[in-house]
Amino acid sequence: MMMKIQIASYFLVVATLSGCSALKTLSSKPETSTSAGTGNAQNAPSFIDDISVTPGVSNEPSSVVKGRRVANTNTAAPEVPKRMKAVNLTRGETNPAVLQMKYAQILDVSQDKLNNLSLLQNIDHWWGTQYCLGGSTEDCIDCSGFTQTILHDVYAVNVPRTAGDQYDSTDRVNDNQLQEGDLVFFHTTGRGHSITHVGVYIMNNHFAHAATTEGVTISDLDDPYWKPRFVGAGRAKKT
Repeated sequence: MMMKIQIASYFLVVATLSGCSALKTLSSKPETSTSAGTGNAQNAPSFIDDISVTPGVSNEPSSVVKGRRVANTNTAAPEVPKRMKAVNLTRGETNPAVLQMKYAQILDVSQDKLNNLSLLQNIDHWWGTQYCLGGSTEDCIDCSGFTQTILHDVYAVNVPRTAGDQYDSTDRVNDNQLQEGDLVFFHTTGRGHSITHVGVYIMNNHFAHAATTEGVTISDLDDPYWKPRFVGAGRAKKT
């Protein structure tokens, strides 16, 4: 009987010791290195050439320089041809200072160069008037009707009614000798080389004209549309 009790006690002790060992194994935490300068380096992700990933940053293609993102250099917007637009002031302005300020911005010149107030007032009076073939009123006007009116009202010079006749009646002027009040002529259609458009030169390569799409406006002779269509310039003969 005593022998049976001793054997039972032996197995109880062994079972108890085995249970503690298993409990210790389950409750133990992984060992971590405590060496100076190492920390959890073995568990940290590694990257090529010091490039790191920041959460929330777009994965769109971009240039990379030693771990930092730099702007993509291939996103420049295509060049847009320059088009002249009126400054947002009241049409028909008569105040000299306001007119000079307005057209100095449009023509890209200093205000002290704009001394012909009569020209500015007349252009401003017609500004934005819509285009219509054969028109010569404030409701609508065509290119040669506009130039005929400006030359008569500003310079007291009479020219024929059509663009072709105005070209034939004026003296030819070289591009580098253009003066205020000269006429500039264009061929804008695909038929032959006839004169189909005309405007009044102002200064700094700009001219006023009645355009089919914008009405009376100011454009640049170097504009991608007008430059290849420019035929020549003429100076009206004073009578």
